[in-house]
Order: sequence, then C-alpha cells, then structure tokens
Amino acid sequence: MRLSGASSASRLVISPLLAVFAAFFVISAPSTAHADFRVCNATQNLVGVAIGYRANSGWITEGWWHVEGSTCKTLLEGPLSSRYYYLYAEDAERGGRWDGPINMCIAESEFKITGVENCIPRGFQRAGFQEYDTGEQASWMVQLTDEPATDGPPAATGTGSQ
Repeated sequence: MRLSGASSASRLVISPLLAVFAAFFVISAPSTAHADFRVCNATQNLVGVAIGYRANSGWITEGWWHVEGSTCKTLLEGPLSSRYYYLYAEDAERGGRWDGPINMCIAESEFKITGVENCIPRGFQRAGFQEYDTGEQASWMVQLTDEPATDGPPAATGTGSQ
C-alpha cells in the first residue's frame, strides 16, 4: 500500500539530494573547540591521577585515571566551571608522586568523594594535592614530567586556553 503519490523513481532522486545537503551542512558548520581538563604524562611509566574541584554539592575528589606513558587523558569534559583545580598523581611503576600542600581525600580503588574533611575517620586516605589556578580559562592541561622541580620531586606544569 502506497501512502504518498511519489513513485519509487522520485524517492531515489530525493534521497541523494538530501544526502548532499546534509554533507554540505556538516562540512560548513563551524567547528567547536573542545574545552576540558586534561593530564598529559610525559614520562615512560603508567601514572594514576586524581583530581579535586569545587562543585555545587561541595568539594569533590575523583580518581583514578590511568594515564599511560607519553599519552594524555581528559579528566573533566566541557568548559571548566571553577578557577581552581587540584591534582594528585602517582607513578605506578616507580612509586614517585606529583603532590602538593592541599589535603584532600582519596581511596585505593576508583572513587568519587564529596568533602575533604575527616578523610581517615570516613574510611579514606588523605593526600596532598597541587593547586592549579586556571585563571578562569575554558580549558587546562597539566603535563607530568620526570624533570625535578627546584625542591626535588617530579614537575607538573599547567597551561590553559580560551
């Protein structure tokens, strides 16, 4: 049963025209820049990464992202909503860490923890996170390297983009 008066031949002509129009639209549509928080591991070792940030529900820490040597991983997708983010990372092979003076909660396995107080009584571990002032950039990338900072531990540098 045919619901429209269109013949099979006319449907064949319309379909390619729609395909061409759709392809033109996709090609001519403006591309959008990806905004996110990324970590790049410039070492040759596997690194476990945790991030801390302020959300509407309070302080959040999340982990673990496993970042292979010489690769990058996106931790948070989309434009950054806070100015300050906090990072803690451990070298899974050599045991070194990238840390800082800001104490937040972590766990041994995958986690998302609300709150940074009373980590140990709540069954978590406490770790020192490094603060990154993104200057309210839409994107931020932290690069973990083997190069020692002035006080000895491995270095982590951050850069942003609008």
